[in-house]
Formats: sequence, structure tokens, C-alpha cells
Amino acid sequence: MKTLQQLLDSKKYKEVISIAPHRPVFDALVVLAEYKIGALVVLEGEKLVGIFSERDYAREVVLKGKSSKVTQISDVMTHKVLSANPDDTVEQAMSLMSEKRIRHLPIVENGKVIGVLSIGDLVKETITYQQNLIKQLESYITGN
Repeated sequence: MKTLQQLLDSKKYKEVISIAPHRPVFDALVVLAEYKIGALVVLEGEKLVGIFSERDYAREVVLKGKSSKVTQISDVMTHKVLSANPDDTVEQAMSLMSEKRIRHLPIVENGKVIGVLSIGDLVKETITYQQNLIKQLESYITGN
């Protein structure tokens, strides 16, 4: 199975899309919509200080009647962020994300975020891996 680095290398967009903690939630929503993504890493300089997702917006802004134009990201982001290493496997990341019930996983190398993978990225790779494995087994069985 592939490593997370291999998965990041095959992604269409290589840049880490992030936002600063002092920005208003509205700015994050604009970025999420522009890139058609579900979460942003929150960086202070290069330091990972949180993650802001559509789930955070729904639970911490909308349901609590806050204004997205005045509420800061730092007030509603998830502060305890789980991350993975680029050498971890897709299987390890999938297990972590399933166990902790998270949908987005920052990949951190030497204290710097080098990418973010979604549960969808991991599911897609797992399906591709399993399809290839099935083809190999069928070929082995039929002798082709």
C-alpha cells in the first residue's frame, strides 16, 4: 500500500491551503468554497495551531448564532489536531481517521505541514489498490 507522501505527490493541487487564526470565519468560508474543499489547516507562520472545517462552522458558528464576519477562526477551530507523517501508509492513516472520527488529516514533516489528505482521498486509493489486487489474483488464477 502507498505511503501518504506518494498519495500527496499524486494530488492535483500540491499547495497547502491554510488560513491564519486571527482571520474571520467568513474569510475561511470563501477559501473553502473557492477551492471546493471541506477544511483548512490553521497556521501561525509555519506552525500548525488548528484546523477549521465545515463541521466546525456548523457546530460552532451557525448553531450558536455567531456571526461569521466577526468571529475569529481561533474561537471556533479544532485546537487539538491529529496529524500523520509522510512515511505512514494509507492503511495507517485510514485506521487513525476511522478510530478518531476525523475527515481531514494534515501531513507533517519536521514540524511543517506538507499537505492535507481527506478520508475521500484515502478511500479512493484503497479502492484502486483493491481493484489492482483483484486483477493480479485473477491473472494468477487464470494463468494470464
